[in-house]
Amino acid sequence: MTDNLLSELVAAIPLPALLVDRAERIVAANTEARTLLGHVIEGRHFATILRQPQVIDLVEQCLRSQQPGKARHLSNDGAQDTTFEVECRYMNGTDKVLAVFQDVTHLEQAGQMRRDFVANVSHELRTPLTALMGFIETLRGPARDDTAARDRFLQIMTDEANRMNRLVGDLLSLNRVESEERVRPKEPLKLTGLIRSTLNTLKPLADDASVRLSLDAPDEPVEMVGDSDQLRQVFTNLVENAIKYGGSGGVVDVIVTLSERDTAMRGPAVRIKIVDQGPGIDAKHLPRLTERFYRADSHRSRELGGTGLGLAIVKHILNRHRGRLRVESELGQGAVFTVILPR
Repeated sequence: MTDNLLSELVAAIPLPALLVDRAERIVAANTEARTLLGHVIEGRHFATILRQPQVIDLVEQCLRSQQPGKARHLSNDGAQDTTFEVECRYMNGTDKVLAVFQDVTHLEQAGQMRRDFVANVSHELRTPLTALMGFIETLRGPARDDTAARDRFLQIMTDEANRMNRLVGDLLSLNRVESEERVRPKEPLKLTGLIRSTLNTLKPLADDASVRLSLDAPDEPVEMVGDSDQLRQVFTNLVENAIKYGGSGGVVDVIVTLSERDTAMRGPAVRIKIVDQGPGIDAKHLPRLTERFYRADSHRSRELGGTGLGLAIVKHILNRHRGRLRVESELGQGAVFTVILPR
């Protein structure tokens, strides 16, 4: 096989690829490899280009043993760290080694997300479990005959058990909405009626917090296609958060507006704004609010029974409905959560 044909073969590979000869020089590289490793790499010793010991060892071993192998190559694309799996194969009859780089960054990130998720769940469950175990031990020992202490501890244990129950419920809900995220809903519904029903359900909670719920919506019913149970969950979560965290202003406004050409949807849409007059959210927290277990005020969130999963569930439900969530807030100026849904 001629050198020109080898070069054309390498150029046709859709992944970063290069050829190394017996003299340990790079004799061919495609455009993707030059983008990854540098534009002037042909003719140079491969070790001066690859530079990472595990990849250098892989190429040298393949040249010596003529056996295939794999290694990891770490890089950075200017925006994030990237990970490539390098696979080397000896090309019989040419005395050359073909090295192909496959980007596995998304797999690494998914693995890290799973590890973080397990760590977060473990952390969230450990705190109430530790409290329960401690109170059980106390009730069996020093507080065995102390009626007042027993009643106080049992109430705390009930609160911690309820907290674990809410966490498990939210985890199951998150798993369910994630599994359905790519399935478009087909159920016709009347959105304004659903929002009114949600506000009526939350009125006792608002009354307990001395918060008035206000709805400003069109008189005509807003009809659309969606999953009524999931959308009810979205508005319940957002309005409940507004009552709990932003209710110090005494009022939570829900404003529904229609648009024939919404800039976010590029077509007919409905926007539902949940506006509170509370203390607001620091701008540094806004980009991360929909991350699992992320809390702008972790201590207050736990005190109010939050699991840190509510807005992550909202995000996945809106993704399923091809919708958007916008959050605007300044410290001391309240917060506005806007749900944008196509019609």
